[in-house]
Amino acid sequence: MNRLNLITLGTRDIVKSHQFFKELGFDTSIRGTESNPAIIFFRNEGTRIALYPLEELAKDIDENKPPAISSGFPGITLAYNAKSMEEVDEVLKKAESAGATIQKAPKKTDWGGYGGYFTDLDGYYWEVAYVEDWEFDESNMLIINDV
Repeated sequence: MNRLNLITLGTRDIVKSHQFFKELGFDTSIRGTESNPAIIFFRNEGTRIALYPLEELAKDIDENKPPAISSGFPGITLAYNAKSMEEVDEVLKKAESAGATIQKAPKKTDWGGYGGYFTDLDGYYWEVAYVEDWEFDESNMLIINDV
């Protein structure tokens, strides 16, 4: 098992979350209707993302005793790897104008990069980062070289 195919984000309001991600430029596919989607899949490069109602996602894990839904830092971040510092700035501005909250304004990092964080409408943390020597494959996936 050496692959991650799908990340499903539980969302409190799937219609609003869908609109938010469309404003960021994601291409999506809806199962159900625009006003009452059952699940939304992203047609993005690399690992796929899906939006699913939070309560239903909890029930999918355990129908009889679903995990508790809480607020706060979920202990996971999602990352968008940019190809320039300007792209980092553009993505964070676009996210904010779509309704995201900027958690960390873009700046140079102590690990040699440049980046910042925003939270989406459901509180998921997204890092937008750039490093000069990053390389990408033909699918725009970050190449992780051995150190």
